[in-house]
Amino acid sequence: MSVEKDIIKIQNKLQNMSDENADQSQALDLLKALKDLPITLDILTKTRVGMTVNSFRKSCKDEEVITFSKALIKNWKKLLSGDKSVPNEPKKDKKERKKSEEKEQKVDTKKDAPKPKPVVFPTPSTTDAVRIKCRDLLISSLKTEDEFGGCASIEELADELEDAIYSEFKNTDARYKNRIRSRYANLKDAKNPQLRSNFIAGAITPAQLAKMTAEEMASDEMKTLRNKLIKESIDDAQLATVQGTKTDLLKCGKCKKRNCTYNQIQTRSADEPMTTFVMCNECGNRWKFC
Repeated sequence: MSVEKDIIKIQNKLQNMSDENADQSQALDLLKALKDLPITLDILTKTRVGMTVNSFRKSCKDEEVITFSKALIKNWKKLLSGDKSVPNEPKKDKKERKKSEEKEQKVDTKKDAPKPKPVVFPTPSTTDAVRIKCRDLLISSLKTEDEFGGCASIEELADELEDAIYSEFKNTDARYKNRIRSRYANLKDAKNPQLRSNFIAGAITPAQLAKMTAEEMASDEMKTLRNKLIKESIDDAQLATVQGTKTDLLKCGKCKKRNCTYNQIQTRSADEPMTTFVMCNECGNRWKFC
């Protein structure tokens, strides 16, 4: 606190000397007194003595005072730029303090040094020409123009998929090759991009894709169409096994004839109405009324 009080006293005297007609003969002594005080960055910030000296320098006409003021302000700027040394600190103390700071920085650097990452070994490679060719085939099925990153590289995914297929058959016979071709065709299918994106993103693992059936790999559109065809086949089979009733009240939408046969079958729950299946006896066209 005594240092701050001394600074404030000198500040007041300098401010009083800022007027043009004021006696500035003691200005140099006051500035030298400031230079001898152990001013720190905290004191410099609280008292704003730098602004006072700079303001006084602009109003002063004595060249020696102006030069001394500039040197004093320049010395204080070192505190603001990160040099926390006290003005007029002995050179020996400065060197010793610098050495200690360098040692501390080295210790901190060692503490903050990142730990070495564990070594990740790549997928086991193979020298089998057939397997290498199959891996290249799978890689080509995964590469697209709008390629995006996933949990692993395309090459790693293809290698793991081929390795999973080979692990199942233990050789490169026809079964192995057919499995590779089916994975290639489904991954390459432009109408089924979901399978490829799910595999690259990690939603489907290589081990899963290696054993998926054609139905499981199919696109949603293909699954819907397949279910529809299966249902129609079941309906046709049921219609063929049940003797129909001929009628001329129904008109075929295809040949426009009125020679039809219909059957009524309970395809839904018991409280729902029966489904009427109609077949045209002229052209074989089939349809149903729900």
